[in-house]
Amino acid sequence: MAKIFKKTYKFAGFTSTFITLFLTILLGVFFYTQGEINYGFMAIFFVACYLVSFFIIQHRVEKFIYNQVKKIYNDVKLLDASTFDKKRITTDMATLTREVERFAEDKKMEIETLIDRENYRKEFMGNVSHELKTPLFTVQGYILTLLDGAMKDKTVRKKYLQRANKGVERLIYIVKDLDMITKLEVGDLVLYKEDFNIIELVQNVFDLLEMKAAKKNITLTFDLDYTESIMVYADRERIQQVLTNLVENSIKYGKEDGTTEVSAENLIKNKIIVRVTDNGEGIEKENIPRLFERFYRVDKSGNRRVGGSGLGLSIVKHLVEAHKEKIYVESQFGVGSEFSFTLEKSK
Repeated sequence: MAKIFKKTYKFAGFTSTFITLFLTILLGVFFYTQGEINYGFMAIFFVACYLVSFFIIQHRVEKFIYNQVKKIYNDVKLLDASTFDKKRITTDMATLTREVERFAEDKKMEIETLIDRENYRKEFMGNVSHELKTPLFTVQGYILTLLDGAMKDKTVRKKYLQRANKGVERLIYIVKDLDMITKLEVGDLVLYKEDFNIIELVQNVFDLLEMKAAKKNITLTFDLDYTESIMVYADRERIQQVLTNLVENSIKYGKEDGTTEVSAENLIKNKIIVRVTDNGEGIEKENIPRLFERFYRVDKSGNRRVGGSGLGLSIVKHLVEAHKEKIYVESQFGVGSEFSFTLEKSK
């Protein structure tokens, strides 16, 4: 209690004491000149004077500080005066200063967050525009060429229609990926969990991507010979999508005659960790924190030679997190990369 009094009412308490002592001394001098000092009356006067002075000073200072600080908030336009709590006003200036600094710091962080979000929104919209513009213009170009008379040539017509169809397929691919991310972010995607052998699933992914890997002479392999099943509890289809995307990326950015290696090992009692490692291009350190952002590309030149929607890793992250699991990435530029994620073991 003494600490609260000292911190909150220090100014009013000291000022009231000085005023009361001064007035009591004047009253004592007055009584002395009259020849008789009434000590009982002086005691009552002292107490009454102190209490009245204290409450008046406390009230007036609180009102003054509140009005002045509120004016400052309104002037700078950065602090919201409506959230300033009058009950928290204190005449202790150190406490008041801390409150104002804390409030200002909170607002500064809010503003910085809004700026970051705005920058992300602008970048995202620019990326979406770029990703959709390329196939749209391609399709439009082939169709216009056909309308200008090329459709009369059957060979040209068939070739251009096939190329236009590829552009449409790319548009559908991007839209589907965007739709999936939206469902993941709002929680609309339902997971159908079951027990399955993760080693068998990885082998299925290897079989699916074998021809793509063969074009660059990349070997798809396990880190060792798994003779026993490793059973996990997850959505089989979604985890296959995760593995397909990670292995496919390792092929896209892998070196000729390279290797993509997958391992599955115990992490803790009820978890395993699956690792997808390659000896490809690797990723520069400054790009790693943004790898899982939608449409983020390490290649700033806008080169689309490796294809894809630019949404793959973002989908991977959301799918893993939908399982309440974690995904990690380690990479050294020019050496290779390793993506890993955790899964729950079957009970």
